[in-house]
Amino acid sequence: MKIGPLDNKPPVAPAAPERKAVTSSMPAEASAQVALSPAASALSGVSSDPTFDTAKVERIAQAIRDGQFKINAEAIADKLIVNAEELLGRKPS
Repeated sequence: MKIGPLDNKPPVAPAAPERKAVTSSMPAEASAQVALSPAASALSGVSSDPTFDTAKVERIAQAIRDGQFKINAEAIADKLIVNAEELLGRKPS
């Protein structure tokens, strides 16, 4: 059984929308400001504390180079579920 148009005509692709260049003789406002909420800042990775454990990073990098780095898939899955629940506004189980 063939599924398709009943009139045996080939389907027609939709027309591409026209693109028009937008130009403005008015300069952009210099006073426009953007402020991120604390939640947006947290999601963007912007942190007020840019420090990290360089020794730990080096240990992990060396373990990867040596082929000794082990991934704990269960811990990753658990954290993904908790993050998804937080994003959906549910309490973690």
